[in-house]
Amino acid sequence: MAPRGLSVEEKRVRLLEIFHETKDFYQLKELEKLGPKMKGIVSQSVKEILQSLIDDGLVQGDKIGSSNFYWSFPSQRGVMVQARLAKAQELRESQQKQLTEVKESIRVERSARTQSESRSNSLARLADLRRQVVTLEKELSAYGDCDPVKIEEKKRAVFLAKEAALRWTDNYGTLLSYFVRQNGVDPAEIRRFLEIDEEYEDIS
Repeated sequence: MAPRGLSVEEKRVRLLEIFHETKDFYQLKELEKLGPKMKGIVSQSVKEILQSLIDDGLVQGDKIGSSNFYWSFPSQRGVMVQARLAKAQELRESQQKQLTEVKESIRVERSARTQSESRSNSLARLADLRRQVVTLEKELSAYGDCDPVKIEEKKRAVFLAKEAALRWTDNYGTLLSYFVRQNGVDPAEIRRFLEIDEEYEDIS
């Protein structure tokens, strides 16, 4: 079985160990050489891991002349942890204050809405009206076929179907007349042959 590669977090810890164990300054190309040699970190991933440590404030960097140098000391991590803890505690206190204010607002609102016979009747009336709305909506859904909009749509569909039938009837009449003129055949014979009765054109 092939050995398991290092996870991102393991790479971060190991790269940070290089700084803490040596207590020295490094350039990126130096870290790309030391990473595989000292900690088994693939050199291609050193740059990305280093940037993540910089983003989290665990590694510091600065440009000196034309080169970038990076460093980190064990004390820095403790400072960062303390800063994060202080920020978390500050956020917790702020949220706790907001929660207290919300609870107080609820208490004030409840005390202002004293229970009375009039308010109880109004709430009961509101609940009854809501039930009636639900019932009416169900009834309207059951009589959906009588919906004026649906009726109008059906009328429109019938009108279009009739218009199409009239067009085809006109086309049939035109073709029949043309055929009769060209071949001198009795129209009645053509109708009988096509099994079309005399009432075919009577669409009203």
